Amino acid sequence: MSLSRLLARLEGPQTAGRGPLFWAGFLVVLAGAAVYPLIADGYTVGNTVYFLTWTFMALGLSLIWGYGGALSFGQTAFFGLAGYAYGVLTINVGDAYGFTLVAVVIALAFAAAFAAVLGYFLFFGRISGVFLGIVTLSVTLVLERFMAQTAGPEWRIGAARLNGYNGMSGMPPLTIPWLDGPIVLYPDVALYYVVLGLLVLVYLGLRILVNSRFGNVLVAIRENPERAEMLGYDIRKYQLAAFVVGAALAGLSGVLYTSWGQYITPSSMGITAAALPIVWVAVGGRADLTATLIGTLVVLAGFQALTIYGSQYALVVMGLLLVVTVLVAPQGLIAELMDLPARLRRRRAGEEAR
Repeated sequence: MSLSRLLARLEGPQTAGRGPLFWAGFLVVLAGAAVYPLIADGYTVGNTVYFLTWTFMALGLSLIWGYGGALSFGQTAFFGLAGYAYGVLTINVGDAYGFTLVAVVIALAFAAAFAAVLGYFLFFGRISGVFLGIVTLSVTLVLERFMAQTAGPEWRIGAARLNGYNGMSGMPPLTIPWLDGPIVLYPDVALYYVVLGLLVLVYLGLRILVNSRFGNVLVAIRENPERAEMLGYDIRKYQLAAFVVGAALAGLSGVLYTSWGQYITPSSMGITAAALPIVWVAVGGRADLTATLIGTLVVLAGFQALTIYGSQYALVVMGLLLVVTVLVAPQGLIAELMDLPARLRRRRAGEEAR
């Protein structure tokens, strides 16, 4: 594929934002994000890394739900599986020679393989709609309950104890082998730049993907699966592929979160954790990657502020926010705001035509 064709897909019909003005704004925001660690204290930068780690899971859910039309509550299951896999591998092997990077790849492959098996039975078994949500939520809760009861000393994998509801800790952070010695990515500036770089690559890669033939077929399946199948597409394969990619992105969030805090607990796969990504993506706008990304960061920042200053109300406010979104802006609050200038221009053009 030529470079010009690849770049053209960044501005395809399945994503909002195109033209010089959009990309100039994108570069300004990226430059601001790159300068941010230079003017913020280390604690704030580390806290920002925490926010950024969750965006990969949200983008994966946008692909599965917003573009593929399959509502899944399984993102936190893949998040937890990859996090635990990273912990088990690094506790047993250590971080010498950059093994943590190998552990990341293995953990993502583990989460993707689990999603492939689960997705095969879901999509090739013709499970869809609300039943797909029920099954994925059930799998997530079963995994959470299983990991919560692994408190005894017999629940260990090599040197790694699972520790039940208290979770597993003590795994090393990400390290990058270097000539002068390994670079340890503690939750500070170095890890911030790595996660920011990954986020930019994933965002741009997903824009290319959803504007490709695969993405167009996926949207056609979302709009009318019967018609897409009548046109000769095996919709099960496309849905399964989107499900696996979304699971791998959720796994990336799990690995980054685990290496950031150097712990992982079963509560990361609980019912509350499973519902929150739905809120992020719904509020932002599930059918657009940019709206999903902005909405996730805005809602996460608001959620943390509520947790600090009114912890007992945080989840209630999140629930109310989801209800308001469904009733007032079903396509997402951020997506509606992004589309507002275009709607005003169309209205003004209509008035002038009359």
